[in-house]
Amino acid sequence: MSEVKQALAQAADAARFAPSIHNTQPWRWVVRPDRLELFAVAERQLRAQDPDARMLLLSCGAALHHAQVALDAEGWAYTVDRPASLAPDRPLAVVTPSERRPAEPEATRHLQMLQVRRTDRRTVSDEAVPETVLDELVKDTEEVGGRLHVLSRDQVIDLAVAVERAQAAEAADDRARAELLTWVGGERPEGTGIPSSALPTEVPLTTVAERDFQTAGTVQAGGGHDRAATYAVLYGSGDAEADWLRAGESLSRLWLSATEHAVSLLPFSGPVEVPFTREALRRMLGGAGLPYLALRLGLQDPAHTAPPHTPRLPATQVIEITG
Repeated sequence: MSEVKQALAQAADAARFAPSIHNTQPWRWVVRPDRLELFAVAERQLRAQDPDARMLLLSCGAALHHAQVALDAEGWAYTVDRPASLAPDRPLAVVTPSERRPAEPEATRHLQMLQVRRTDRRTVSDEAVPETVLDELVKDTEEVGGRLHVLSRDQVIDLAVAVERAQAAEAADDRARAELLTWVGGERPEGTGIPSSALPTEVPLTTVAERDFQTAGTVQAGGGHDRAATYAVLYGSGDAEADWLRAGESLSRLWLSATEHAVSLLPFSGPVEVPFTREALRRMLGGAGLPYLALRLGLQDPAHTAPPHTPRLPATQVIEITG
């Protein structure tokens, strides 16, 4: 295998650990001799909760950024084309490497954060995230084209209402409830979904309610609250497929930066999935853009040990090497 092809295969393998909606991992990679192609997998789309494939695209965007992180850590220069097609025979993105150069120390750190990043649904510390760290997270999000709006105290209450209304709407949808149970709970030996080991024993009593997955997990949520947490909205200017793909890249960059600063990041996709609560988030932005995701940011509770990684599909199921 050539040096370029091996680097692309390693990048696709690193991308397997990207976050995705309910850990559906709705992506497929094709490694060609001179490029890496990313495709959407319709079979792993949440048809009831995500009929427009927004969260699928956002998830694939996170995987795309993870692949770029791996190439950066190996010192590869590359270009990324984003046709963002959901057609099964057309790629969402194409990564084409050009030349190799010495890797920057920052790129190596990002790769390390990729390997330790987790989704932690437990309560956070009672100590607030420092303003200097929040400024850094905002800057890092903008570095890859996203925007991060930090919510005021009043807007956090508005977010809590939007989250509650979104949960009520999805709880009343039989298809959405059935779909959720397909992807959540149990041991998940097939390599997708959220296992019980990644879920709290009960939903924490917080101002902004976490998603009720309708099944009890095995992790103690902790005794704290979210009073010291910071809430934010990831947003941008467009609603096209390429915009949601870029949103996923921005989320990945933000999450890796948060991990580096010992900040726990918890995404809230519910209020974006329901049209009338997505409109409520848009109003919080004051006309600055369109919401892609709500987020909780909080310092990790020092009493908590790292939660286990959620399962991943084997490389043979998501990576095809041709030529």
